[in-house]
Amino acid sequence: QVQLVESGGGLVQAEGSLRLSCAASGRSFGGYTMAWFRQAPGKEREYVAGIDWSGFLPHYADSVKGRFTISRDNAKNTVYLQMNSLKPEDTAVYYCTAGRRFRATLTPDYAYWGLGTRVTVSS
Repeated sequence: QVQLVESGGGLVQAEGSLRLSCAASGRSFGGYTMAWFRQAPGKEREYVAGIDWSGFLPHYADSVKGRFTISRDNAKNTVYLQMNSLKPEDTAVYYCTAGRRFRATLTPDYAYWGLGTRVTVSS
């Protein structure tokens, strides 16, 4: 079992930045692919970014490429999402998740989920 707790969400103006954190507890954090998904009101949950167990292979959705950076610190059991140049369309609840497949972009590929942290970007 892996428990995930997100933090760092909030209200920010367009072109601003936020850094999300996801603290993991439980077993073998270092063995999991970690990812961030988001869900906007009335929309399906969508993949944002993922990173392999080593932290050297990040992967991004086209919509955030060049603006968001995913990273992880296995010693601290934490994964991060640095979000720059935020846009109103980035407004969503952001979820941290853990799974076993590298570069998996579908929700069924991930076994463990946090409760989410809300990000609101004002124009």
